[in-house]
Amino acid sequence: MAFALKASLFVSSSALPLNHPMRRGQAAVAVPTPGRPVVGAVAVAAVTAPAPAGRCASLSAAGERGLSVAEAMSRVRANGKTAFIPYINAGDPDLATTAEALRLLDSLGADVIELGLPFSDPSADGPVIQASAARALAAGATTDAVMSMLKEVTPELSCPVVIFSYFNPIVRRGTGCFAAAAEEAGVKGIIIPDLPYEEMHAFRKKAIKNNLELILLTTPATPSERMKEITKASEGFVYLVSVVGVTGARATINPRVKDLLQEIRQVTNKAVAVGFGISTPEHVSQTKNNIVRLLNGFTKSKGLHPLPWQAFLKKIPPP
Repeated sequence: MAFALKASLFVSSSALPLNHPMRRGQAAVAVPTPGRPVVGAVAVAAVTAPAPAGRCASLSAAGERGLSVAEAMSRVRANGKTAFIPYINAGDPDLATTAEALRLLDSLGADVIELGLPFSDPSADGPVIQASAARALAAGATTDAVMSMLKEVTPELSCPVVIFSYFNPIVRRGTGCFAAAAEEAGVKGIIIPDLPYEEMHAFRKKAIKNNLELILLTTPATPSERMKEITKASEGFVYLVSVVGVTGARATINPRVKDLLQEIRQVTNKAVAVGFGISTPEHVSQTKNNIVRLLNGFTKSKGLHPLPWQAFLKKIPPP
């Protein structure tokens, strides 16, 4: 099973248990072995045929609506907690395993769960997630199948689910139909890494209509004025990409990240997440005292003996 995990930290690290790996300065890592979790990646998305013009396929009755992403983050902040936001890739090795993983992560105390949809050309992702996407697609993890699985699972979860999807499958499904299907499936938010800010406004209207928070990304290469616009428009939290390039482990994080975090703080009091390339305890220590939230993707390929994925997740202490 290809698995990606992000741990999201609020500044108040004192809320962590003494034995929590982030408090000890330790990163959770795993061997990327078929049939087991591969830790560390960002999202992927599934290509499906366009919906017939003028109508959207329905999932029948919608799941119950729980906390929004913003509400979940506000609750974490109000409680002085450290947020736990894992990410998993849908459909690898199969959707039954994905459903089980969602339930397990929720039981382990996840505050938000990000779910990647497999896509054939995940341009923002490195080789680990590319391989995972190919396996999921080969196993039949279409957008419809993922949404149907979510409709069954989300009513059981106490935390919101955010979809991480490329824009291609959203357009092929029809933007309005995709947003409606996501709401019916109990999804609370969406991240689209390849949708430019200037082109997101039409889809944002569809997202708002269907009670989806559109979480926007900014990068070290984003001009200051554009960053301010993105930050103000982003819902749920602001996603700061820490590197120029694809997902995966890096030796160092961009030295501009700390300055960018301070700039964002001057614009908004929204939660800020750092993603892409955060893979070591040193990366965590470089950023955790400077941000409202740290989104930490672990992409190590060695350092922990392979475990069945359930046992691996249970070795990650809850926040």
